[in-house]
Amino acid sequence: MEQVRAFIAIELPQAAIEGLSALREMVRPREHPFVKWVDPGGIHLTLTFLGNVPQERVPRIAAAMEEGASGASPLRLHLGGMGAFPSLRRPRVVWVAVEGDVDRLAALKKGIDQALVPLGFRPEARPFTPHLTLGRVREGATPAEQQRLGQVVSGTEYRVDVSMEVGEVSLMRSRLTPAGAIYSRLAAVALGAGR
Repeated sequence: MEQVRAFIAIELPQAAIEGLSALREMVRPREHPFVKWVDPGGIHLTLTFLGNVPQERVPRIAAAMEEGASGASPLRLHLGGMGAFPSLRRPRVVWVAVEGDVDRLAALKKGIDQALVPLGFRPEARPFTPHLTLGRVREGATPAEQQRLGQVVSGTEYRVDVSMEVGEVSLMRSRLTPAGAIYSRLAAVALGAGR
């Protein structure tokens, strides 16, 4: 039985990818090689990570997504400032905030997560913080290196006016390769279809 590494996400328009690429180039030369930068073409706004699921369950997952998104209408989002998880003093993940209709985005995520419960998926316990991952700190980075990276992130002025009209949510597949993850869409659900 073939397994699919799957997640639910919002795919980004080209303008957002270009804005993230420009930001990455602003930050990348100013720090050390202990950060694995994400290819901007592969950046997406993840709502729910599902893990490995049998290929045959994909249609049922897509149907649950449609049910969970049935009351949602299209959203307007835009890129915000940079930050890091868990903190700027000890960054492990460098990200760009997503702003705009974030309350409605959180409600959309919650609706989809609840619709997935009968299929055996549990909603995440931690609060949803919409963000786009730019890079991850590799194992072995010293506290001093992490702190320097946090200073670069906090000191970077990012003013790119990129907004996104979100009209659908995608069920995505992630194939891990030595060169990095390769993403493909398995299904898409339109927002506003149930209104």
